[in-house]
Amino acid sequence: MLLRPATRAELPAVLALLADEERVVDPASVLVTEAYERAFAAIEDDPRNEMLVLVDEGEGEGEDDDVVVGCLQATYIPGLGKGGAERALIEAVRIRADRRGGGLGRELMCRAVERARGRGCALVQLTSDKRRSEAHRFYASLGFARSHDGFKLAL
Repeated sequence: MLLRPATRAELPAVLALLADEERVVDPASVLVTEAYERAFAAIEDDPRNEMLVLVDEGEGEGEDDDVVVGCLQATYIPGLGKGGAERALIEAVRIRADRRGGGLGRELMCRAVERARGRGCALVQLTSDKRRSEAHRFYASLGFARSHDGFKLAL
């Protein structure tokens, strides 16, 4: 397994992971809109943002194909708290539905935390929908603590 920044060619696979948590979505069936293209380009061009993919090397149909089995977005936020250190915000964490239960989520998150540590981040934070109790247990097993209540305002 390799964790690396997503390429533009992998955008459909990432969108497929984000489309449905309960089933495998064929990336070829995903409509990549101009809005997705702009968002991906903005992430790719911003040194404080990464769309990371966990790939199973050489598992595709072609000889050199990689299969995207997981993804997450990491945003590195500068701040005056924590002695001026950055913090990492992790969002959009997904593992392909047919690959769950084998430790890939743990591998994805541990590698992302190490990446943040390597940048000098003082903490890693994330949010998770209140209804995702399984995900909450998973994050707690990784050492994440419920320390704040979050609020959102849809615009």
